[in-house]
Amino acid sequence: MVQMAGKRCYYDVLQVERTSTTKAIAESYRKLAIKYHPDKNPGDEEAIARFKEAAEAFEVLGDEEKRARYDRFGHAGVNNGGRQGFQDVNDIFAAFGDIFGESAFGDLFGGRRRASKGSDVRCDLTLDLMEAARGVTKTIEIQRHEACDECAGTGAKKGTTRTTCTYCAGRGQVVQSTGIFRVQTTCPSCQGVGSVVKEPCGKCRGAAFVLKKVKREVQIPAGIDDQMRIRIAGEGEPSPAGGPRGDCYCFISVKEHPLFHREGEHLVVRMPITYTQAALGAKIEVPTLAGPHELKLPAGTQTGEVFRVRGQGMPSPRGRSVGDLLVQVNVEVPKSLSAEQEELLRQLAEQEKVEVSPHRKSFFEKVREYFAQE
Repeated sequence: MVQMAGKRCYYDVLQVERTSTTKAIAESYRKLAIKYHPDKNPGDEEAIARFKEAAEAFEVLGDEEKRARYDRFGHAGVNNGGRQGFQDVNDIFAAFGDIFGESAFGDLFGGRRRASKGSDVRCDLTLDLMEAARGVTKTIEIQRHEACDECAGTGAKKGTTRTTCTYCAGRGQVVQSTGIFRVQTTCPSCQGVGSVVKEPCGKCRGAAFVLKKVKREVQIPAGIDDQMRIRIAGEGEPSPAGGPRGDCYCFISVKEHPLFHREGEHLVVRMPITYTQAALGAKIEVPTLAGPHELKLPAGTQTGEVFRVRGQGMPSPRGRSVGDLLVQVNVEVPKSLSAEQEELLRQLAEQEKVEVSPHRKSFFEKVREYFAQE
């Protein structure tokens, strides 16, 4: 059996022999899950890692088909452990939290059943570049469900109350036997609440919640970029089963700036310069987010050349660094010249010994020459 680097043998993880029965594997997993349960080991990252590792191992060895593939091909045969590892302990609770009935995880920790979290919601926020650079506090509007004020969030008609669900006897869960396992699932009648409404509220129609718009302030960190999002914990939808609210994710859009183009933490500005400035060198004034900045151009500057002004870009959203301002210069050729300018350039062309277009006479010059011939 081939093992992947960095992964322990699932049999070693669950502390069982390769010949162990499915029942023995389940019992061993149950003991490890209780031992390393996050509620029993608050703040212990190693215990949480062991809890996840045991769940990953049981997901494979507790399934006869996956176990057979694992015995033959190792971790590669089960795609690195089925789910490729649990990312969150809530994933484990959802998959196995109730697989042994209430005594495994509920009664052991005070009979508490973990209620599911409410759904997340989204809002959108548009900023200009200066707001994104400096950070800002904005008021956002969130559309979500709130407890109905008519029934105080019970869903029952005013003057009445909810009644205990007869299907699950108020537990919110029903237990079904599947082989050696007892699988506990959410009650289909009350949706896990444990009670039902006989006479629904006229305003929310028994839902207990109504859709509302709420306003909240959100702190935007300096340096935030386009298409980033900010998580506002606990500002999402309520949980129907009495669990914590979901979160609100605020998606950021940053408007284009008329002068600056953003490239990550750097800002790019394109500056026009004249031929004489490029050839002879010059000091030019370039814009930055903090105000004008003097930039020295060396003689012989080429069009398209880029000069770096350090520390005048965008700050990192994590506060670790500040980008630079990249000044790209472009030599602008004038579309019209004065007679003196044209004469000077023709003298320069003669010194450089390059061919240039002949002087084009204006209409009035042609008129003067015409009358001079008479």
